[in-house]
Amino acid sequence: MALVENQGTKIYWDEQGQGAPVLLIMGLGYTSAMWHRTRPVLAQHFRTIAFDNRGVGLSDVPPGPYSIATMAADAAAVLDAAGVARVHVIGVSMGGMIAQEFALQYPAKTRSLILGCTSPGGPSAVRAESNVIDILVARGMTLEQAREAILPYIYDAATPREKIDEDTSVRQRWLPSLEGYMAQLLAIMAWESSSRIAQITAPTLVIHGKSDALVPPGNGELIAARIPGAKLVLLEHASHLFTTDRTEEANQEILEFFLSHADGEPDLKAARS
Repeated sequence: MALVENQGTKIYWDEQGQGAPVLLIMGLGYTSAMWHRTRPVLAQHFRTIAFDNRGVGLSDVPPGPYSIATMAADAAAVLDAAGVARVHVIGVSMGGMIAQEFALQYPAKTRSLILGCTSPGGPSAVRAESNVIDILVARGMTLEQAREAILPYIYDAATPREKIDEDTSVRQRWLPSLEGYMAQLLAIMAWESSSRIAQITAPTLVIHGKSDALVPPGNGELIAARIPGAKLVLLEHASHLFTTDRTEEANQEILEFFLSHADGEPDLKAARS
């Protein structure tokens, strides 16, 4: 088991595949295991590196609140441990916020960037309906109740229940503690990139489900409009977990984007010191 320490916290990471490196960053309360629909596709072409954000999975759960900047520093520490100098990055939901912060703080490390179902935060962000926010913060319910109540807002109505149950099975093996979940949630609430996002220079794909009720697709439109040269893809019949709702279409967009920015690129794995 690979662990790297950053700011006194041990972060779990692993790698699959060979080729140019791709860093995968997951969202609120989810471990890297939730890349189960996309990572195998990427690993056929790339050296995929994934980690558990602080507060979940096999990473430590230090006292909160956390910050998005600290979690971006965790990502950088993982890359250092992996001996990677420059990387393609994909982040979804909170992971997309971490990915934005990573691209802003470490532009020389960011080869290209995919931002999925995420937000720029701040006052310009498009907010979810109040009832969705109540579920997100588990207001008046347990975390277990909230996990079930949020499903209609993060999956498209056309998605078969068996696919949702597959995701649930993966999540249930690595459910976060209340402390870890809330510490991550507070990081989201305190963060914004709106005032800085135009400084991102990496080639960027913004991908969002049209029926996303947790992070409305207007956020994807805002991000794509502010990052110079960014490409926007809005998926039909897809909600927040678009890699489950529209697995083949989403994976095709993700893979084609990374391949288009990796032609002739060597494996960037550096010699470990």
